[in-house]
Amino acid sequence: MASPMRSLLTDPARYLQCFRLFLARSTEHQCMRAFVRGQLPALLASIGNGKPAINILSVGGGAGEIDLLILSEVQARYPGVTINNDVIEPSADQIIKYKERVAETSNLEKVKFTWHEETAYEYEIRMNAEKKSKKWDFIHMIQMLYYVKDVPVTIRYFHSLLEAQAKLLIILVSGMSGWETLWKKYGSSLPLDDLCSYVSSANLKGMLDSAGLKYQTYELPSYMDITSCFVEGDKDGELLLDFLTETREFAKTAPPELKRQVLEELRKPECSEERDGKVLFNNNLSVIVIEP
Repeated sequence: MASPMRSLLTDPARYLQCFRLFLARSTEHQCMRAFVRGQLPALLASIGNGKPAINILSVGGGAGEIDLLILSEVQARYPGVTINNDVIEPSADQIIKYKERVAETSNLEKVKFTWHEETAYEYEIRMNAEKKSKKWDFIHMIQMLYYVKDVPVTIRYFHSLLEAQAKLLIILVSGMSGWETLWKKYGSSLPLDDLCSYVSSANLKGMLDSAGLKYQTYELPSYMDITSCFVEGDKDGELLLDFLTETREFAKTAPPELKRQVLEELRKPECSEERDGKVLFNNNLSVIVIEP
């Protein structure tokens, strides 16, 4: 009998609901902000030297929260320089949110935004068809590599678009995170439907080493409060379980034994720690900065 489990990505509205709750319940954006403000400026030190304009490509820019932080750091490093900021983002809803955020943000007169409502793969196909290979001074791919079909090919393509002093910055879950433990054990039981693949910094470093690319890595400690996942029938808990398993309505559609095992796994020290009566899932991230 076919499993009733469906990939969360088959329901974009529910996916966004899960994702926004994940952001509210985790320190995901806080740890990224700390990195962007603290360590990114030194990494940007060479990208715009002597240039009248800086070209930045955001791959999977989402609703723009982190993109705008990055732009403010680039502007601080290169005051008065024009910035061309192109955004690849397949979700129309996210692009609308991004545009609203831009409209509410001051000091963006020198930034020219261009949005491409497409996936990274569709962008690559279109650029190749149009015989375009625009070069970029800074490319960032934040929490999006799970949604590409072929990670090494995608990285190779965007790496080929870097200018001589440029950087390619990737943020994804750490090989030391609870995600790594959960997905290694249960990924094969979940309905990915080719829409999502599990990749962590551990996998990525292996790919970069094989390709002979030079890179630096930074670890960002982060956690997500998943206490409500253990309260039967809790709506937020069900949404977070969907997000953790990339499964639409996991609590209702998963076989009871799989649900029991996943909930048990989530409480183990390899995935989470219990503090002050809360279950805090290890959401650690890795930043990988690749040289041209």
